[in-house]
Amino acid sequence: MSETEKQEEEQTNAGPTPAAGGRKFRKTRQGTVVSDRSDKTVVVRVDRRFAHPFYGKSVTRSKKYHAHDENNEFRVGDVVRIQETRPLSKLKRWRVFELINRPERV
Repeated sequence: MSETEKQEEEQTNAGPTPAAGGRKFRKTRQGTVVSDRSDKTVVVRVDRRFAHPFYGKSVTRSKKYHAHDENNEFRVGDVVRIQETRPLSKLKRWRVFELINRPERV
């Protein structure tokens, strides 16, 4: 294998290409806001479904993430997308990226 072929192979196996600004792609999750009591923080519950490894039955698991909400604009029940970011506090490693659905308030 020549030197140029080795370089081309390394470039193709390098992983995700950097997005604008030289950053790699960040993880995103979609979930429901379950708490908005803290200042500039919301708690988002993210559900995931998968087949049980032995029984094959569909299983639902959930996890709560503390996410940064700079303007305190999100309320309980909102469906939002969160994005991974640098550590902002002891628990916050995510920020609210966008609002997907806001339920009707009665």
